[in-house]
Amino acid sequence: MMNPTDYQERQLELAGWPVRLTSYRLGDTFYCRADNVSPGAWLARTTGRTREEAESKALERAQQLLSRTRRVPEAGPRSS
Repeated sequence: MMNPTDYQERQLELAGWPVRLTSYRLGDTFYCRADNVSPGAWLARTTGRTREEAESKALERAQQLLSRTRRVPEAGPRSS
């Protein structure tokens, strides 16, 4: 049984949304997961020969999904 190595986690903003990238290596393959920080729903899960390849694929897919997501404007104070 292989254990993950080279674990890395970082946060960034993508299409106006906070995104967490988590990547690690199992054997010769890097795995990457992109999730929207809150509530932590997975946006993309990818693999690659290098960390850069796996992260690039995950970011591309997350960008596609998040750019289509509409934001509901926050309600301000009500006037009576």
